[in-house]
Amino acid sequence: MSVHTSVNSKKIYGFMSYKNLKIWQEARQLSIKVHQMTMTLPKFELYEIGSQIRRSSKSIRSNIVEGYGRRRYKSDYIKFLIYAHSSVDETRDHLETLFETGSLTDETKFYQISNHLDQTGKMLYKFIRSIENRND
Repeated sequence: MSVHTSVNSKKIYGFMSYKNLKIWQEARQLSIKVHQMTMTLPKFELYEIGSQIRRSSKSIRSNIVEGYGRRRYKSDYIKFLIYAHSSVDETRDHLETLFETGSLTDETKFYQISNHLDQTGKMLYKFIRSIENRND
């Protein structure tokens, strides 16, 4: 089974997986876009803010996964989803810094990633609210 097949399948190995969460799928796509964008940055940024924005964007999806692993404990689940939401804000700050300093010059790419961050943040907020309102 290829990586793409396992990520997109309805059930992984016969049970629900974090990979079935639309919010994780959205965060995964975002981290890929951010990673690809950083490979176009000037060399001096690759190991500075380029590295930081890659880590913060990957932290979004990683915290969703860790929260999912603790979903039996509602407060833990919410805590990690809030961490993921905070990483959206951190990633946005790094993106804006890159654009404001001229290291990211592609305005279209800036707005695509910024819009993706908006979408991911909104989805996370709604997802957190749904978990908070869940009766268990």
